[in-house]
This record gives sequence, structure tokens and C-alpha cells, in this order.
Amino acid sequence: MNLFQEALAWLTSPDRASGTLPLAEAIGQHIGFTAVSVLIAAAIAIPLGYLIGHTGKGREMAVGLSGAARAIPSFGLILLLVLVLGVTRSEIGAVIAFVLLAIPSILAGAYAGVQAVDRRTVDAARSVGMTEWQILLKVEAPLGLPLLIGGLRSATLQVVATVTLAGYVNLGGIGFHIIQGLQLRRYEQILGASLIVVVLALTLDLLFALITLAVRPGGGSGRPRRRLATS
Repeated sequence: MNLFQEALAWLTSPDRASGTLPLAEAIGQHIGFTAVSVLIAAAIAIPLGYLIGHTGKGREMAVGLSGAARAIPSFGLILLLVLVLGVTRSEIGAVIAFVLLAIPSILAGAYAGVQAVDRRTVDAARSVGMTEWQILLKVEAPLGLPLLIGGLRSATLQVVATVTLAGYVNLGGIGFHIIQGLQLRRYEQILGASLIVVVLALTLDLLFALITLAVRPGGGSGRPRRRLATS
């Protein structure tokens, strides 16, 4: 058998349902870390991004911080926070690292979506007496939703890949099987576990692509729907 066939055999082996960390449990942990981290990052970044996009204040600072955050090495950040918080709080340290890595993309998507709205549309909303809060929630946020979803998509894909590093600090997830494979030199295990990460990333990417199409004006066509002529 070649390595790919051995990896598939490892994935489908009954042994994956038992052992120190069953594969299904590892996948659940991986998805859990990803979901929690992205949700926390979204709760922080979306309101801040909307505020920056609506008022136009702090945009340069946000762009600078986003660029600087993306340059931080993921592995180094995880190890630093785990060491600072201590081994007993390694899970908290890892989640903080994942959140910090997810914030830049979500922040950029939020304020870019608001700023991309045609200013004539905003002026029209003001002219009919809408408050700034109403303009943000009823005009800018809905129209900027595709770019926000794009930011969430980018952040989620980055986090789902980075969570693999949680295995280095003994937090489980699919990274556990990759690290164990490296230690035992079981390359079929490394490839098999890596394939799961790839499948997870592709599945999430497809999901966000479908959501993006759904929230676009005109049901994903990018153009307003035409009304059918009636006799």
C-alpha cells in the first residue's frame, strides 16, 4: 500500500474509536475550540468594526493593528500565553490565542462592509429621519453583511487550521494525533489526521460560501431580482 492508502486504513480502523483520545472525540474538541474562539472574537470585533465603519474614526489604527496581529506567529503566541497563564490554565491561554488570531479578519470584514455601503443610501436614510443607530442596524449592517461573512470565513479557516497546534500543549483535538504520529514516526497517522483538518476546512469554507450567496442582494446573483410581468 502507498501512504495515502495506509492513511485511509488508519482512519477507518476500529482502533480509532478507542484509545487515549478517540478520533470522534478529537474532532469534537477541534470543532469546539474553533467555534468558541470565533464566537468570542466575533462578539469583540463586530461591534468595534461597525463603530469604526459608521463613524470613520480609528480606521487607520484598526488597519495597523490588524496587520500587526496577522504577522504574529501562531505557535509562538500559543506557547507564550500558555507559559504566562500556567500549565493548569493552558486551555484558557490557547483560546485567547485563537481569539486574537481571529479578531483581525472579522474586524476588517465588519468595518469594510459598513464603509462599502453607498453614501447616497445612508444620506437618504438620514433624510427620512432615521437615527444613526437605525442607519447602522437597518441599512449599513444588512448591506455590508457579505463582507462581514467573508471576514468570518477567513477567521474560521485560520482558526480551524491553528487549533491543530493545541496538540503541542496537550489540549487534544486532531493535533493530538498529528503530534503522536510525529513522535512515533507513524506517517500514515500524520497524513490521516491532516486529511481530517483539510476536510473540516473545506466543509466550513463551503458552508460560508453558501451563506455569502444567501445574504447577497438578489439571492446570490449580485443583481436585484426582476419582477415577472403580469397580464
